[in-house]
Parts: sequence; structure tokens; C-alpha cells
Amino acid sequence: MQRKLISFDWAIKRILRSKANFEILEGFLSELLFEDIAILEILESESNKDIKDDKFNRLDIKVRNQKEEIILIEIQYDREMDYLQRILYASSKAIVEHLKESESYSKVTKIISISILYFDFGDGDDYIYKGTTSFTGLHNNSLLTLNADQQLLYNTSKVEKIFPEFYLIKIKNFNDNAKDTLDEWVNFLKNEEILDNPKAKGLKKAKETLDYLKMPNQERVDYNQYQQSLHNQASAYESTYVIGKIKGHKEGIEKGIEQGIEQGIEQGIEQGENKKSLQIARNLLDILDNKTISLKTGLNVEEIENLRKES
Repeated sequence: MQRKLISFDWAIKRILRSKANFEILEGFLSELLFEDIAILEILESESNKDIKDDKFNRLDIKVRNQKEEIILIEIQYDREMDYLQRILYASSKAIVEHLKESESYSKVTKIISISILYFDFGDGDDYIYKGTTSFTGLHNNSLLTLNADQQLLYNTSKVEKIFPEFYLIKIKNFNDNAKDTLDEWVNFLKNEEILDNPKAKGLKKAKETLDYLKMPNQERVDYNQYQQSLHNQASAYESTYVIGKIKGHKEGIEKGIEQGIEQGIEQGIEQGENKKSLQIARNLLDILDNKTISLKTGLNVEEIENLRKES
């Protein structure tokens, strides 16, 4: 039986900020980015602080790695339609925060944004998506590359390595079947469990460190309250958005049926009156001219002429 583990978001906020536990976070980042990541420090910024007027103050953690890259990690439970714009804002803000006024643009910090999403986002059926920036020729589809001098300046051969990279991990899309070491991490993010003898980097240390039973009593109380608040948020979302959407759909159908009936009655009355007018017009064809019949019945002259042709 698997022992209960502390969720990753709680761990980031309370446990993984310690240098003694960098191994866990380094393991996750190494598996996701497919390279060995060493964390130099946890960074604080305006995004980490509780600023009421700031549009972005929900960043979970911000770290600097051995390549002087800034990695932003955010865990998001609530549904947000404009989430992509929000992570774009966050990455742009991090760039500005870490570029000194006297520095050239070549010193712009590389940003890697990682979003762990517990809500349905987009229509893709994969569970990990990567977004990069590239430049493609409009006429021949050739990919723009850096020349030799630029490669020395930026210390990379690829344009996409200069711009921010975005990773979206759609937790709900994971099918609980861990096929590789990255999947082992995604399984932990989704199910808060780690199988015996994990192969993924950092998971063995995570299993030892994030054991729920090893938490101090007060910490455990705080953790349980936090988990309950997540359940309450999920219930509130379901009762407002989901049920509201269903109710709105039902009301829309009922209103549509009601409008359809009203329109049908109106059309029926209109058709009946028109039929009656046509019959009266037929009876007057032999004794009145078209203009006079039009005035008497409300039909237009063209309709009356058609009646004369039919007769």
C-alpha cells in the first residue's frame, strides 16, 4: 500500500525552497527539460510577493539554474480563459526584472515557464505541450538560424533558445500509465503517489521527504486545511460554472421552443389571412380592376395579376 505523500504545490511553497531539498526540484526539471539541471538559488521577485494591485502574483516558485536561466513554475487549479496571456505576462515581467538598465539586450535572461494545470485547457489530447518561438520564411519555409558571430554572442545555435519556452502539463490528460521517467513524475503530480524503486531523477528523495506521516502535527493540520480549501474551490466552481452552464443550456432550449411555438402561431395566422385574402380577390376578378382589388384585400398588384393568369 502506497503511503500518502504531500502534494507538489504544497511542497514547492513550504519544503522545496530549502537548499537541502533542491535535489527533488532538480530531478523534476531535469526529466521535463531532458538535461541535467542544477538549481543555484530560489529567487524572490515582485511576482512572489502578495501585491494587491499586481495582475500576476500567483507564481509558485522562481529559480535560477547553472546556465543562468530563470525557471518559473506555477501550479494552477482554477479555470482561466486568458491563461496563455498570463504566462506571457509573467515571463515578460521576469525578463524586465533581471535586465539592468545599463546592460545590452544580449544580456536578456532566458526564461522557461512551466505550468502544471489541473483544469481542462485547450483541445489537445496530449498531456505535455511545449511552446517556442521560431522564424520561418514566407516564400520557401526556410528556418531562420543564427550566424557564427551571433552563436558566440548568445552561446546557442538556435533562435528558439533565446526566447522564452513554455511547458503546459495538462494533468487530467495523463492516463496513469507511466511509460518513462517523465511519466513517473506526472503520475506523482496527478495522484500524489510514487511507486517503489522509482527511476526518475529526484523521485526517490521526494518519496522520503514528502511523506505525509513525517510532517509535524501543526504542519499536517495546515496541510489538511489547504487540501480542504482546494476541494471547496472545486465544488464552488462546479456549482457556479458547470451547473450554471447546464441550467443556461436548458433555459435556452425551453426559450427556443417557446419562441418557436409563438412564431409558428404567428406564421399560421398570417398564412390563414393571406389565404382568405386570395380567395376574396378571386371573387372580385370579374368585377373590379387590379388596383381596386389590391386596396380591398391588401394583396399587391403582382399577386392579383398572377391570380388572373391562373384563372
